[in-house]
Amino acid sequence: MKKVLLTLMVVSFALMAISQTVITVAAGAVGQELELTRKAAEMYMEIHPDVTVRVLDTPDMVQDRLGLYLQFLEARSPEIDVYQVDVIWPGDLAEHFVDLYEYNADKVVSMHFPAIVENNTVDGKLVAIPWFTDAGLLYYRTDLLEKYGLAVPKTWDELEETARIIQEGERKTNPDFWGFVWQGNAYEGLTCDALEWLASNDAGTIISADKKITIANANAVEILEKAAGWVGTISPSGVLTFAEEDARAVWQTGNAAFMRNWPYAYSLSGGEDSAVAGKFDVSPLPAGKSGSGAATLGGWQLSVSKYSRNPEIAADVALFMAGYEVQKMRAVEGSFNPTIAALYADYEVLKANPFFGSLYDVFINAVARPSTATAPRYNEVSTLFFKAVHNILLGTADAQNALEELALDLEDLTGFEVVWGF
Repeated sequence: MKKVLLTLMVVSFALMAISQTVITVAAGAVGQELELTRKAAEMYMEIHPDVTVRVLDTPDMVQDRLGLYLQFLEARSPEIDVYQVDVIWPGDLAEHFVDLYEYNADKVVSMHFPAIVENNTVDGKLVAIPWFTDAGLLYYRTDLLEKYGLAVPKTWDELEETARIIQEGERKTNPDFWGFVWQGNAYEGLTCDALEWLASNDAGTIISADKKITIANANAVEILEKAAGWVGTISPSGVLTFAEEDARAVWQTGNAAFMRNWPYAYSLSGGEDSAVAGKFDVSPLPAGKSGSGAATLGGWQLSVSKYSRNPEIAADVALFMAGYEVQKMRAVEGSFNPTIAALYADYEVLKANPFFGSLYDVFINAVARPSTATAPRYNEVSTLFFKAVHNILLGTADAQNALEELALDLEDLTGFEVVWGF
């Protein structure tokens, strides 16, 4: 009798395993990303008990994550169903993803910011549903500005001077204190930071929308030389190894007056374990010659693999995770900027993130990287750019010479015309 019962139990479990659909979502782990993605997976599974949603932790560094994705996609692997993709990747990876319009996206897409939907549309196919958007912000210590009688800097010159004054004052009791931390490692994050410097100084966006190489200009030299001057003065020399979380670690322990980072750092900075809780705020990034600051457009989307064994269910998971309820949860708990316009008028969202309202224009007017103009070679373009900028910041390359060489390398890579502006 026991053997019969055991056999029945084994058969029962086997049938359950067969009937249980497993969907794997490849997601990021910066800040609270991973835990909130897992929470969204739990929310979906509560509604769909016959589906198991697994969340795969992927590398923080964008280039490393892309490399991992390409291993799966180029092998046509069915092991990952839903991919979290950067706003710069739809053009490069479109061939590997389903058209979400074939899986009911047409019923919800109008809720999302049109510009991001357009970015995610390749040859009329919606290859990614917007999940959260991003734009670079300046984090600043309100208590220290008050202590030293200073205002929030509006220009890069003002930032340098303000950071220097606060750093000198705080160093009297804290030798580990720095004026300004940011993302200086040789990776996509440096492309984002440097693009903000360029655009704010009327130096273009590396390659223009009409496919002209514009990086070789005097304003670009000027602003990159200025940034190089921050290294070892108002910023630690180690900033040239920093990604987002490295900068946040210095800032959140109370060892920086200013930080450039994405909105996700807002809720973490206000957490119980943060030394800057109640002592900070955010503003637009400073301006250069253009007269206004610039914020690089960031953000992530959800795409469904063509190689998924269950594309219909995978698409349903992606659309649920990018829906109103989940985006609201992520905004309130993690300061992830929604791509659904209506959430910027939601009381609970604005209570948790007041800057979503005051800096709304920053988010909807962010500067796009030249991923559309250079697809499917954007990653190569960005790699050439951030390596050249990194060498300038290191002091191993003269800015004008480095940008001249970069322009010629971009010409060889893309075949686009160089517009010289020295």
